[in-house]
Amino acid sequence: MKYDILAIVGPTASGKTGRAVDLAHAFDGEIISGDSRQVYVGMDLGTGKDLDEYGDVPYHLIDILPAGEKYNLYGYLRDYEKAVAEIEMRKKLPILCGGTGMYVESALTGMRLPEVPENKELRESLKGKTLEELAQILASMKTLHNVTDIDTEKRAIRAIEIQTYYKEHPDEAPSQGSNDSPGRRSFLVVGVDIDRENRRRRISERLCKRLDSGMVDEVRGLIESGVDPENLIYYGLEYKYLTLYVTGKMTYSQMVEELEIAIHQFAKRQMTWFRGMERRGIPITWLPYDLSQEEFVERVKALIAD
Repeated sequence: MKYDILAIVGPTASGKTGRAVDLAHAFDGEIISGDSRQVYVGMDLGTGKDLDEYGDVPYHLIDILPAGEKYNLYGYLRDYEKAVAEIEMRKKLPILCGGTGMYVESALTGMRLPEVPENKELRESLKGKTLEELAQILASMKTLHNVTDIDTEKRAIRAIEIQTYYKEHPDEAPSQGSNDSPGRRSFLVVGVDIDRENRRRRISERLCKRLDSGMVDEVRGLIESGVDPENLIYYGLEYKYLTLYVTGKMTYSQMVEELEIAIHQFAKRQMTWFRGMERRGIPITWLPYDLSQEEFVERVKALIAD
């Protein structure tokens, strides 16, 4: 095999999972999720796990934590490296599939991160500040590539905490792996290319389907099982808006309307990140979303053979 890793990226609702499964069958691979929320047990419809699509293909970094816990890039890179090592030990091909661009890019480049401890004094000093104020503080510390950092007050405070730690410990600040870094493997990145109109259509159709399949009940069940609603809001998108509805802070129609807008905006941000990856030196070969299964696999085989 010419590459150590195959990666499938693309915006939400582009059909990444199905493509990754097709490639896993073609190349005797196992799939590693590159999604920041699919790690949580019980958060299925809202994160689009689509587990029925995997069939007999082994998958990793899905359902590894109870809902309500916090997960971050540090934990992801640790778990990603472990998953890759296990797959390689079985002489299978790791196939990284996901839409969380920061996770995917960091994994592919061999980034190494320190574990940033909680700074209680800093958190206390930031307590009571508005989200806008926190965003301004964070923007003064770094370029805001990832707006999920300022989705909620909790996220923004954690992001400030991390940047403060890096400022105080510059020798531990994150660094991309160089081409000869032990953490960097050779990779081929394939993007699922879908035009804006069809992307919006598929997002809207999928949202309706998931609501009909019981996404509201999923969130209600998580809260009834003891998950703090604030933690669900912290996860953003579906869990933010559905929790606001379930807790009586939004009407159903308001929830659906605002959630649909938020998902469209999220997909646009995903594409912005992937274009940024290309500018930062990670080539992505974009293949049309509506290729047949056979043609998609053959196109990837041709890329590998080049």
